[in-house]
Amino acid sequence: MKNIYASIITIGDELLIGQVIDTNSAWIAQQLNKIGIAIKNRISIGDDADEIRNTLDFETKNAQVILITGGLGPTNDDITKNVLCDYFGGKMIVDKSALENVKYLFEKIYHKPVSEINLKQAEVPDVCEVILNKRGSAPGMMFQRGGETFISMPGVPYEMQGIMEDVIPLLAKKFKLPSIFHKTILTAGIGESALAEIIKDFEDHLPKEIKLAYLPNYGMVRLRLTTSGFDKTKTENEIKSQFTDLKKLVKDYTVIDEDKNMEEVLGNILLKNKKTISTAESCTGGAIASLISSVPGSSAYFEGSIVSYSYKIKESLLNVKKETLEKYGAVSEETVREMLFGLLDKTKADYGIAVSGIMGPDGGTKENPVGTVWVIVGNKEKQVVQKLKQRFERKKNIEVTSIMALNMMRKFLVNGKN
Repeated sequence: MKNIYASIITIGDELLIGQVIDTNSAWIAQQLNKIGIAIKNRISIGDDADEIRNTLDFETKNAQVILITGGLGPTNDDITKNVLCDYFGGKMIVDKSALENVKYLFEKIYHKPVSEINLKQAEVPDVCEVILNKRGSAPGMMFQRGGETFISMPGVPYEMQGIMEDVIPLLAKKFKLPSIFHKTILTAGIGESALAEIIKDFEDHLPKEIKLAYLPNYGMVRLRLTTSGFDKTKTENEIKSQFTDLKKLVKDYTVIDEDKNMEEVLGNILLKNKKTISTAESCTGGAIASLISSVPGSSAYFEGSIVSYSYKIKESLLNVKKETLEKYGAVSEETVREMLFGLLDKTKADYGIAVSGIMGPDGGTKENPVGTVWVIVGNKEKQVVQKLKQRFERKKNIEVTSIMALNMMRKFLVNGKN
């Protein structure tokens, strides 16, 4: 038995010039990985017929599955369908199921007349198998050549993901696939190089079939073990054993031994303890609240946020004393403490996070240079406060501060320590 490899081709001039960010290939790769298909290549190309043909020829040398997104719209710049028709030696026909889908969408869902250009969406090469697009008008298309399977889908992420719901079972049925296992630990409070020193001996003695990846991001590092094999039970037991050893080595820095992000971890703690939280944000401008509320079900524990950017809002909404601001300034322990107390009075949440700082590129002083941030977490009875010194550009300073604030709150709830 051998591994099955896939190449992902995203098509569109807008991808090459950065007007649109390619999120499709990352999402597709994640879905294929879950069923045991390894990714050989991911490539973005423009709306050029020769480039599409050449890329298809090249990718089939290394992959058995070729997934293509983009260029299936009804306008003249969408050329993928016609190129594929020519590439596989077919002719264009109207597919009955695709035509019914187009008419249904426009007449019943959009409540608009179906134009001639919209009806062209139902035209497909007669050498493909149509995969109905339940979320849009451009159908997916599957072609076979020799041992390779080619699947073309719309570039709109929402539509592509709907088609992939049907594609995944088709691929899982068509190929004999290995089991792929990932085990992930989320760490915080330690850098990538320091972690590498701690687990150097462990890494040196890992079995060759198990790979270790370091995934750093905003004050955190994910450690991920990955392996695959056709004997599912044996493969799973091997990685579980290694994962147990890894967890012991990094236990002092572990946030969670699952592939979850910081906001999910904090949310689960609050949910489990039936507690609520709110935020008072100055320099982060609501970024912390955005992370918390991005988790499905966060309404069960997130009361809301007060973005108190100005002195006026700090005073009027959070009851920060004017004399506190005048004496200590907005970027001070005294101010964030009063922000927290005012927040808890206003929102009635069980816990709160308050931040105030200078994110740059301007606004720093000798006492408080750019990157200075005060963060406080806690309730009315107990608080933990920390002065951060960020060193990045504005956007990253905000992102790193937001994650660090969430981690401070997590640690406060878990063990009362900063």
